[in-house]
Amino acid sequence: MPTIVFIHGLWLHATSWDPWQEFFTAAGYDTVAPEWPGTPDTVAEARANPDSIADHGIDAVTEHYLSFLDGLGEPPILIGHSFGGMIAQKILGLGRAAAVVAVDAAQIKGVLPLPLSALHATLPVFKNPANIRRAVSLTAEQFRYGFGNAISEEESAGLYDRWTIPAPGRPLFEAAAANFSLHSPAAVDTGNTSRGPLLLIAGGKDHTVPEVITEATAKQYRHSPAVTELVAFPDRGHSLTIDNGWREVAQTSLDWLHAQGL
Repeated sequence: MPTIVFIHGLWLHATSWDPWQEFFTAAGYDTVAPEWPGTPDTVAEARANPDSIADHGIDAVTEHYLSFLDGLGEPPILIGHSFGGMIAQKILGLGRAAAVVAVDAAQIKGVLPLPLSALHATLPVFKNPANIRRAVSLTAEQFRYGFGNAISEEESAGLYDRWTIPAPGRPLFEAAAANFSLHSPAAVDTGNTSRGPLLLIAGGKDHTVPEVITEATAKQYRHSPAVTELVAFPDRGHSLTIDNGWREVAQTSLDWLHAQGL
């Protein structure tokens, strides 16, 4: 049975996957959730050392995970959230993963919709061009809009206190320029005909990665006969991997993996 490697996105620490690791370990899988390059081992350390997190772009993060995968005996299953979902897709396109579950994945090159809510959610980074080289933190109010809009204010505040860390601004700038760059780091080999199966999961109330972005991402894979499926949770926001409904998303992912024979 392949190992499951969890890849988080911006503003969340890798330990936010702890409940998922426990869930999939109980289902018989070996699991691991490596941090992004430069990110300390704990939330407290990450908040205290934002400079170590800054200036890591999409390619650097992808190479970091590819190096980690070199130490595994076989291609793993990747489960990624937000930018972690984009990175997981890049690795899948390279033929280095057995399967991918991409939850509210950041937009890849070729995806055109850019809803206003997504712009608003990422404004804390884009309001200052110098943030491309910095690590940027969210306020509780900004987290509430970008992640916790589909849950109670109290739960959103609790998740913010427990899991959030500063995030590098560079990946957002790279994704925003993807369709204007010939060799964008946000490009994914969506035409790979021999890749493993892909499940895209969307949150219908997601402000940061609205469902229309996930639908447009699925269309990018239309020229490949490899399995590509999309599941939407209509009442869920960007916090769907860490909020009170995370188990339903995890169970859907597990059921899908079993359906793929994994």
